Amino acid sequence: MTVLLFGETTSPSAILIPSDHFVDGIEFYSPQNFPQQLGAMTRPKGYVVKAHIHNIINRNISQTQEVLILRSGHLRVRLFDSNLIENSSFEMRPGDVLLLASGGHEITMLEESVLVEVKQGPYLGVDDKTHFEVKS
Repeated sequence: MTVLLFGETTSPSAILIPSDHFVDGIEFYSPQNFPQQLGAMTRPKGYVVKAHIHNIINRNISQTQEVLILRSGHLRVRLFDSNLIENSSFEMRPGDVLLLASGGHEITMLEESVLVEVKQGPYLGVDDKTHFEVKS
């Protein structure tokens, strides 16, 4: 299955890498200017990623993006635009990886689910997010 981009291709609001998606080599799906980079890679046995260190670089990040990795279970994701209007809905299965880049989102567990979440920090508690009522 192919990677799914939600919203504009040049600046998607979400990127879903299905569990059955594979690449030959390495491929990144997030635009280079995103504060969270998302890609996939396949390398043969014996391939070595050369030893390296990431340079300390001050970055000005004004938007939190998060990556969800569904390890087990089944869930539904609803995406909302900046006006809080729903624009997409889809389900995730084990092994799927999702980058939530912009807009709002709601996640409903359709069965007991185990997820890994990755996002920028530090976490600011109540100042970090705004809850909203879903418009019909």
